Amino acid sequence: MMKYSNKMILAASIAAASSQVMANGLALNEQSASSAGSAYAGRASTAANASTLFGNPAGMSRLERAEVSGGLAFIDASTDISDASGQLAPGLPVSGTNDGDMVPFSTIPFGYYVSPINDKLHAGIGVYAPFGVESDYENGWQGRYEGVTSMVQVVTLQPTISYAFNERVSVGFGPTINHISGELTSNVPGAAFATINPAYVGAPDSEVEIEGDDIAYGYNLGVLFGISDRLDWGLTYHSKVNYSLEGDTTISGTPAPINTVLDGKYDAELDITMPESVDTSFSYQATDALALYAGATYTRWSRLEGIEVENSGINAMFQPSFGTITEELEWENTWSFAVGGAYQLNPSWVIRAGYAFDESPTNDQHRTVRIPVSDRDIYTLGAGWNVSEDLTIDAAYAYINEEKGSVTQDTYSADFENSAHGLALQATYRF
Repeated sequence: MMKYSNKMILAASIAAASSQVMANGLALNEQSASSAGSAYAGRASTAANASTLFGNPAGMSRLERAEVSGGLAFIDASTDISDASGQLAPGLPVSGTNDGDMVPFSTIPFGYYVSPINDKLHAGIGVYAPFGVESDYENGWQGRYEGVTSMVQVVTLQPTISYAFNERVSVGFGPTINHISGELTSNVPGAAFATINPAYVGAPDSEVEIEGDDIAYGYNLGVLFGISDRLDWGLTYHSKVNYSLEGDTTISGTPAPINTVLDGKYDAELDITMPESVDTSFSYQATDALALYAGATYTRWSRLEGIEVENSGINAMFQPSFGTITEELEWENTWSFAVGGAYQLNPSWVIRAGYAFDESPTNDQHRTVRIPVSDRDIYTLGAGWNVSEDLTIDAAYAYINEEKGSVTQDTYSADFENSAHGLALQATYRF
């Protein structure tokens, strides 16, 4: 009985606590429409507007006036599932559907304000969503024992300052206040309780639901160098973040009379340290009209060694399996690379294009139904319109295509192939 219930709770707990493990797989890059048009290739070395507060806080020193910049990003994702099969144990197949339409249309807001204090010092504040996932498989999905619903959101508030040593060298620093919240569900088959009573093999599914949240702190640090009048280099460091989630594990629908001792809500705690990342890029003004960008991001996912979930209040009969749940994770360090450019058609219009390649931190051996991601290619187009000296409107479109990846878990296996369309809109007003 413990085999399936234990792993359902563990999988939900991991996903609730570690939305940042989805970085380079389901990480959100939607913090700036102006950067999105060139696939974020020059994010650390270009200061187009106040959104540089996230891309490289040192870039705030390049802004001449106070400005507010904000917008919305829209993501429409889809998944194709093929070669699916499910089996609880030899001779116990799992039936169900595999529609793959589990990612709802998503809207992601972002906003920034930056103001010069004097010739050398700037200050600003930003609100953005660096990580998040929302998926909801259909009722009766064949892989329901590995995960059904996953909703995780991270919202970050970042007050920031920058200092320019001279016209070529500046630095920036901002502490981050990060709020994470999550809700996840999984089903548990009646066969999970067959060791208590073989008749439970045909019992209806029960459900495990996890809810939790936490506020944790980190920081972003950036440096920006004007190597020449035409060449800039930037480096941004995003620190590790320590989360201590507190929430509830709710178990419901287990067969009678097990439900009298197992069904209920239990306090749950999970401590986890998420790894740091480094973003670097070059921006080269090839001509008065043409700018070229190249960048790379390194994320130290190997720091994530394992997960340990503490559940309290469990009946003594189930304490050995549900009191403390641990699992080793085999995440790998990742690189992402991007190239892009911008062409100034005239004083009012600029067009942008870019390409990025993102490695996934997981692989065929460790991929899960909650995070069924693979290496991805990203193609982008964008434009900026200077409505006036004070107002600029930016827009960007992205097409994301992932390689096919296999999921092989305890009760389910399938091939997943993901794709997505993204649209970002941003307005910047200077005072």
